[in-house]
Formats: sequence, C-alpha cells, structure tokens
Amino acid sequence: MNKRTVRICIGFTVLVVALVYLAGTVSGAELGRAVRAVLADPVELLAALALYGAAFWLRTVSWRLTLPGLSLGQGWAALHVSLLGNHVLPFRLGEALRVTSVLRRTEITFGPATASTVTLRAADLLAVLLLAAVAAPSLVAALAGGWVWILAAAMAVVCVAGFVWLRRRTELKAHLLPVVLVLAALAWVLESAVVYQVAHLAGAAISPYDAVAVTAVTIAAQTVAVTPGGFGSYEAAATAALAALGIPAGIGFAVALVTHAVKTGYSLIAGAVALLVPAPSYWGRVRLPRALPARPEPRAVPAGAPVVAFIPVFNEEETVGQVVRRLPATVGGRELVVLAVDDGSTDRSAAAASAAGARVIAQPRNLGLGAAVRRGLAEAAALGPAAVIYLDADGEYFPEDAESLAAPILAGEADYVVGSRFSGEIRRMLPHRRFGNRVLTRWVRWLTRRRDLTDGQSGYRAFSPAAARDAEVIHDYNYAQVLTLDLLAKGYVYREVPIRYAFRESGESFVKLGRYLRKVVPAVHRELNSP
Repeated sequence: MNKRTVRICIGFTVLVVALVYLAGTVSGAELGRAVRAVLADPVELLAALALYGAAFWLRTVSWRLTLPGLSLGQGWAALHVSLLGNHVLPFRLGEALRVTSVLRRTEITFGPATASTVTLRAADLLAVLLLAAVAAPSLVAALAGGWVWILAAAMAVVCVAGFVWLRRRTELKAHLLPVVLVLAALAWVLESAVVYQVAHLAGAAISPYDAVAVTAVTIAAQTVAVTPGGFGSYEAAATAALAALGIPAGIGFAVALVTHAVKTGYSLIAGAVALLVPAPSYWGRVRLPRALPARPEPRAVPAGAPVVAFIPVFNEEETVGQVVRRLPATVGGRELVVLAVDDGSTDRSAAAASAAGARVIAQPRNLGLGAAVRRGLAEAAALGPAAVIYLDADGEYFPEDAESLAAPILAGEADYVVGSRFSGEIRRMLPHRRFGNRVLTRWVRWLTRRRDLTDGQSGYRAFSPAAARDAEVIHDYNYAQVLTLDLLAKGYVYREVPIRYAFRESGESFVKLGRYLRKVVPAVHRELNSP
C-alpha cells in the first residue's frame, strides 16, 4: 500500500468518526433556524466577513514587514491561495501554496519565502493559543489542560527559530518579532468576529472573549487537518468548545457548521481571485503586460543591403520551386536573396528549391517548423539584410505580395509585419480551418492586448534586421504565437498588411488540432513567463 492510499484511508476514517460524533448532536430544526437567521440579516454577516478579510490584511502587513520585496498585493494573494488550498486539500497542504505563490509571482527566493512563512505561521498559532488562555482559561483547561502550554512552547520555539533563520537571509530587525506577535493576535481577534456574529444570529449568546476562545480551539484542532478544510474536525472541535461554554449541543453544532460554511465560501471566492490577481497570476503571466519596452533603436542599413526571403521546406517538392520562381527579383529596389531551409525532407524538395534559384540550407533531420524558422532567421540576419521575409513553401501564400510585406520595414515604420489573410483576400479556406484560425487569432489578440491583430497564424511575415536578429522561437514544433509574443515583449513595432491566400492544392498540412494545442499552449505560457 503506497503513501497516498494510506493518507486517503486515514482521512476517510477521521471523517467517518467525526460524522458519527456529529450525527448524535445534529438537530435539523436548530440548523435550519441558524441558516435562516443568518440569511435574514446579510448586513451583519457581511460586516463580520469584512472583519475576517481585515484579519488577512493584517497578516499581509506582518508578512511584508518580515519579507522585504514582498508587495501587499502578492502577499494578500499568497495568503488567500494558501487559504483556498487548505479548504480543498487535505493535510493542510495549502500551506505549501503560500510559498509557491511567492516563488512563482515574485523575485523572492526559496529561503526567505520559506523562513518567513514558518515564522509567521508559528506566530499565528502561538498568538491564538495565548489569546485562548487569556480569554477563556476555564475552557482551555477543560478541553486541553496542560497540553495547550506544551503546544504554545513548541510554537514559540518554531517561531524564534524561523525568525533567526529569516534574519540570516535578510536585514530583518530584531524588534519586529513582538510586532509580528501583536499583529497575529489582532488578526485572530478580527477573525473571531465570524463565529461571534453567527452565534448571536443563531440565538447563542457568547461574549467576544468566548468567540476568540472557540476560534482558538478550532484552529488548534486543525493544526494537522486530515480532511479538506478540516471538515468534520472543525465542527467537532467548535461544537465541543461551545458546549463547554454552556451552549446546547444542537445549537452549538448549527453555529459551528454555518461558521465553517461562511469561512469556506470566503476562502473559495477570495482564493479563486487570488490565483489570478494581481499579475502575474499563480500560474505566471497569461498575457503580455500592458506596459511594454520602448522600441529598440534601429540601426543604419547599408545602401547595398539585400532583402532576404527564407522558406522552410519539408516534403514540398511539388510547390517549393514555383514559390521561389514567383518571388520578385527585387523588393523595394533591393536585390532579393532567397534561402530554402530544408527541414529533413525525404523527397526532392531541396533539389527543386535549388533548381529554382534558392540557396538551400539543410537541417540535420526533420526538427520541426519552429526549428526551421529559427534557423532561417539566423541565416538571414547573418547576411546583413535591409529586411527579412518569411513565407511557407506550400503555395498558399502569394510570393508576389513580398513587396507589400517588406514596405513598412524598408520605410522604417515597423519592425515586424504580418500578412493578414482576413483583412486581405481569401480565395479558398476549408471551413474548419477558417473557424480554427478565427478562434486562435482571438486568443492571440487577447494575449497581446492588440485589437489590430487580425491573423495570428499567418505564414507570411517580415522583419527588420534587428527584429530578425533578436527573435527567439522557443519550441521546435511551431513559431506563430511565440514569435509574436517575443517581439512585442521586446518593444518591436507591429504592423499588418492585407495579403492574398488560397488553400494548398497538394501535400498535407502538419497541423493537427490536438497535437497543435498540446505543443503550442505550454510554449505560449513559457514565452509569457520567460525573463
């Protein structure tokens, strides 16, 4: 039996035991009354939730004090991602998400992030135990006896050890430890507002001190929560604490269950938001930032510099020769040099391209379109061009449109020009291809925040010398989306021009939807989150 199975069995056993215990205390009538009372007065409930949210704001402030470089936004997000994780994962696994959120979304390193998390979590538990001992010593004595002091001592040791660990990695001041404990205590006082408000709405009169004590008992009971959100153990601990305060078990359980439901609702909503905002999200950036770098300074182009067109080729012997021959001899008054990047063709594509007048550059084997485009850009940039043009070898794009592609580059108006089929003339495109291109283009438009982007998958593009030199294609399978994201993120000026398009009459496209998405979507994510 593996460890995962053992954990599941333990969690299931604890859940069953808790449910059996609770079944004996549940009163449907009391629970129904408590739910109706809470729903009947949403203003008071929202006020309690506002205080609950303020508790996490205090924790964020405390974390920022102990972890230089952490913004309030990212600190708030990490705490709520962790809260969400603890409510949907067993064994308090959400605590790890607190660290990973910081590591994924900031420049803070593992050591300080982990040390500060351990310190603040230990301070949290120490503060809540001390509050309980002060607010309701008889309750603590009845439920925990001397164990509370043993647990408090252990948390104090962990807190101090974590603080020392943190000081070795940052310039943390020693006087901040008492500040951290005070803020932790205040946070728990604010958090206890939820159980206090729910209890009063349900007709269970408890004092603010009692609410703090009940909160402390439930938190202590969930230190090592086996079930997601501590379901079962939370209700059992809170019901026992309320019963020790003289609240009937039925009402106590109703208060416990409704309080837990309210907190869970908050964690799910706030945690879901925290996964996405502030940018970057928990999964990293999902779009280009709004503010992009300034346009790189263009370099002077020699009067005799050619325009270079490169054509990736893989088993296109029937069309590549025609494509090369139809390219104009000059573009913008400059000589056009044609390169054919043979990506491991097994037919006579290389010979056909060479016979038509192209310089053939051979890949060692079939590496993929992205790899061929990467090689073509590098070879073209090495020739000192005035502009670089890329087009497919399948004959779908009109080589005669090369002049219009290169014009904005040669005029210095743009660095990266995409030939748009959808703003030009489409003579034939299969319906499912048209639909797929439209959907993917909307996705790229969203990724880039550009409303003027009308064709995200075009196989006809042009580059300035600097853009061709700086362009990076980070995967071998394809280039379309990652190349656009790469150049825009570097500040290069984007432009589209209308082109003509006609679907291929021979050969077969390498694009298969399932494989395309499996390859492209992860590559786009890597591109958005590259340095």
